Amino acid sequence: MLSAIGPDMVSARQRRGGPQTEISEEILEKGDIYFGFRPRIEEDNPEDLTDVQRFYMVMKPEGRPRLRVAVLGRKRLPEARDHERIWGFIEAVKAGPAVEDEFREHHYTTKTRGERRLPPVRPAGEGVYALIKRGRNLHLTYELELPERPGEVQEELNIERQAAHILSIKNPEAGSPSGAGLPDRDQAHYPKPLEQEFRGRRFASEDPQLLDYEGAQFILVGARTDPERAYAIDIETEHETARNADIFRQLKMSPREHPIDPLIKGEWK
Repeated sequence: MLSAIGPDMVSARQRRGGPQTEISEEILEKGDIYFGFRPRIEEDNPEDLTDVQRFYMVMKPEGRPRLRVAVLGRKRLPEARDHERIWGFIEAVKAGPAVEDEFREHHYTTKTRGERRLPPVRPAGEGVYALIKRGRNLHLTYELELPERPGEVQEELNIERQAAHILSIKNPEAGSPSGAGLPDRDQAHYPKPLEQEFRGRRFASEDPQLLDYEGAQFILVGARTDPERAYAIDIETEHETARNADIFRQLKMSPREHPIDPLIKGEWK
């Protein structure tokens, strides 16, 4: 659970080598967050990042039935200490059972290699998050509940115990550098009222609803590894175990089908 210190609209004081300045903060959204990865084709014993085909970040906003399934480039979270930038996009906006349909093992046939198997997604983190409007930026901050002690999997995927990233949502009408981002046909198609959120800019940071559309693209920039000190919010986690983990309840992922060592022990296998 995440709660504000005081009302949802607060002010944070920041010193920058001179007089104190007021920076407004507003919690726009909070909820549960999950991380997972899919090993490469036919890979049953992944050992490091080279064995990962896709890295997922799933957000379940509080009080809403649908989940956002995001795919992140570089197959990990950005490095907060170096303010690294990583591109991502919303692959799906679905209810839990539909997410499980996407995350389970898949088989397909190719002309040259016959039947191929895509291993199931493996859960790698569970926690809580908040989207905070801070000044003119939108910040995604989270804290893990599982695993209790992040291990080698979390280290490779850059899933810190807690961290914050600046999140900027791309205007699909602004164009992209050659070869960058999704093809035009796969980008989000926003209704006119939401299009106005961009106001002609390449990126927007005011409205999380822009993330509720498949094909929405965004940039995550590593910001902090100590969000509780950086923001006027209190991040409250709950004790989770393999038996009561929300990732199995909300995403409908069965521990029998999805290896859980990365989530519980922080180990690849």
